[in-house]
Amino acid sequence: MAKKPVTSRTGRFLKLAGMTASVAGQYAGQRARRVFRTENDEGAQSESYTRMAGQIADTLGELKGAVMKVGQIASQTQDFLPKEFSDALEKLQKEAPPMPFEVILEQVEAELGKPVGELFEYLQETPYASASIGQVHRARLHDGTDVIVKVQYPGVDESCDSDLKQLRLALKMGGLLKMPKETVDQLFGEIRVRLKEELDYENEARNLKLFHEFHQDQPWVVIPEVVDSHSTRRVLTLELVEGDHVSKVTPDRYSQDTLNLIGHRIFTIMADQLFRFQCIHGDPHAGNFAYRPDGTIVMYDFGCVKKLKPEIVEAYRKALIAALEEDYEALDQYLIDLGARVDHQPAVDEAYYAMWRDILIIPFLNDEPYDFAEADIHKHVAAKTSTVFKYLDYFKPPVESIFIDRMIAGHYWMLKRLGVQAAFRSELEKYLRG
Repeated sequence: MAKKPVTSRTGRFLKLAGMTASVAGQYAGQRARRVFRTENDEGAQSESYTRMAGQIADTLGELKGAVMKVGQIASQTQDFLPKEFSDALEKLQKEAPPMPFEVILEQVEAELGKPVGELFEYLQETPYASASIGQVHRARLHDGTDVIVKVQYPGVDESCDSDLKQLRLALKMGGLLKMPKETVDQLFGEIRVRLKEELDYENEARNLKLFHEFHQDQPWVVIPEVVDSHSTRRVLTLELVEGDHVSKVTPDRYSQDTLNLIGHRIFTIMADQLFRFQCIHGDPHAGNFAYRPDGTIVMYDFGCVKKLKPEIVEAYRKALIAALEEDYEALDQYLIDLGARVDHQPAVDEAYYAMWRDILIIPFLNDEPYDFAEADIHKHVAAKTSTVFKYLDYFKPPVESIFIDRMIAGHYWMLKRLGVQAAFRSELEKYLRG
């Protein structure tokens, strides 16, 4: 039998406080053991991190809401948390337990003001999908329209601020935060703003309409229509638009030419949003995209949309041009303009920039198709992560570019999983030179 969900603010606080106390105790014990141990204790530390991470992930999965969303962002943001923690959160993202159906029914009726039978011909009990702050169920309107209904978990909205404070405390007490306080303040501040937006389904409805407009000249981009009559701040009803999840994109239905076409279209979507619209779909993981054998791309979930400042986009564009041209003096200055480089520190060694440029530029080196199925850029990046510590005081991750980096990393993994073979250099040049 499923556990009764914790929906009250007090209940959530107590659950998180208990988790924090336990993690703090484990961290204190680990530090004490380190004092009396002379041999290398990396293995013991990793084991301790794994234990703490598992406990935090289990609690977040049960509570859902803001804390689980932070966990998802943390798992995708390099250098925010130790690897053991990111791994536990990534697992949580894939295996979030669903909310009991009676809780969903109560929320739908409370929000839409009518019995479910009057609102829908049927509302399927088994979730179509579940996420950090809401659950999606398939349904049909009385006029025969097939829809999906996104229902926000009760209690997550009111508990957002206290959840965030408590989670941050747990991470701090567990010695898990690896950033300067100023950066953590900035990151949690940005996460709070994004969460407040995501918790407002009326805001998501506006985003859906905005992206419809953005992509109106690209019939191969499909975005679900909003059913306004069945949507509120905590319930969002959309037309059912289906496609194949990346795991169902198989060679018997998708030729290599089709995959390559989809790859070019994914690149166009990403570059348009960054350079033309200056507004990005900020949650580009596999579950938010679907595909069709005719090359159509379906996009879901517009709760996390980041509008970018024009000067940030311009600094990003100039930094990319400088990197392509191996003009590292200019690159250093543009990174300062971007807010990514601390301006009072001396110039960064050009060899350091060259090392990263040579890793990240591989798909854009020339006009020869690059085989993303064989891509191992992520392994090269991981292998060089330790070099970051040498320049820790030189760089600060600007929050705006963290969302751009998340978008680019998300698209890299999609191209890799799809097995795209494509050359993007000339397409990138068009956007950069403009």
